[in-house]
Amino acid sequence: MTDTKIEFLYLSEPDMIKAGVLDMSKCVQTIEETFRLLGKGDYLMGGPLENEHGIMLWFPEVQRTPNMPVAGPDRRFMSMICYVGGDFNVCGDKWYGSNIENVKRGLPRSILMVTLNDPVTGQPLAYMSGNLISAMRTGAVPGVAAKYLAKTNAEVVGILGAGVISRACLKAIAETQKNIKEVRVYDLIVEKAEDFSREMSEQLNLNVFAVSSMEEAIAPADIISVATAGPKKARIETEWLKPGCLLTLTGTADLDDECYLSNKIVADNWKMHQAWLTDAKEHPKGMDSIMSWAPTGQLLKLVDEGRKEHGEIINLGDVVLSNQTGRTTDDERIIFVTGGMPIYDVAWAYTIYQEALAKGLGQKLLLWEKAHWA
Repeated sequence: MTDTKIEFLYLSEPDMIKAGVLDMSKCVQTIEETFRLLGKGDYLMGGPLENEHGIMLWFPEVQRTPNMPVAGPDRRFMSMICYVGGDFNVCGDKWYGSNIENVKRGLPRSILMVTLNDPVTGQPLAYMSGNLISAMRTGAVPGVAAKYLAKTNAEVVGILGAGVISRACLKAIAETQKNIKEVRVYDLIVEKAEDFSREMSEQLNLNVFAVSSMEEAIAPADIISVATAGPKKARIETEWLKPGCLLTLTGTADLDDECYLSNKIVADNWKMHQAWLTDAKEHPKGMDSIMSWAPTGQLLKLVDEGRKEHGEIINLGDVVLSNQTGRTTDDERIIFVTGGMPIYDVAWAYTIYQEALAKGLGQKLLLWEKAHWA
């Protein structure tokens, strides 16, 4: 008789750390492989076009009932589902709630969980803490982008935003760029930039220091990493971007239209960004509905207006597979836009899940000995 007992592994954040979730070298390798699968089409995301970022609760601006939340900066719930092929061959979902007000409660802005499922039966394999998965994979993406898009022998890195994600981004960039001589950090809160600089200098053995303006961080930089949050986007002037630089937009930023129109644009997965454009068309507020949170909002507006063509934008997965050329000269300026995809989360989560199994970490939880109704 077939054994129909189902158990799954629960992994707390301490379990995840023991299993190696903070291993940036391995995370970069995992995300690079994910881009290969992306380029091959060996993945699925939500929606009929297979490329939805996720499905999000849109909170109303005016409270309808006594307990219903209202819209606010970074206030949302989202479910991000996907299938990742290759050696991963797993389905999964990243579920999160986000509220900028959480920091006043001593909590992270977003609280995340990841579920892994067998792609054939749908049975759960693992349920795990997702904050470190998400932060690490988010940082690993610009690290992979720098490997394929940065100029030869890039030496100076500029960092905008001295938060958790910028820490991960810098670690990943340092993994793939071995000629870095200095890192310039800007944050609206000077103390945060200084703390970041001390911490990263020690961890990475690099010359990391705080600067007093965004221009000081950006103008000398060969690689710029933007990971800022809040109601106001960081304004980056086009003249600050030197020839040959790579600008990676992990967070939202305010650029001139001409900056998008005159420089090469490489995306993590442009089909996903196109899905955001479709969502905007269906929303009562149109394009305004995505401008505050979608990192490619300005770019999508240019596409919607017919000033930029979809075909002009390159996908990093195609560059990784050598199906398209990324950088052509050391003087070319490249803007890398990323919106985050659940395939990253699930690929990294599955990698850590395998490590946890090997190390005997986590807690097995029973779903059933035998399904009551089958």
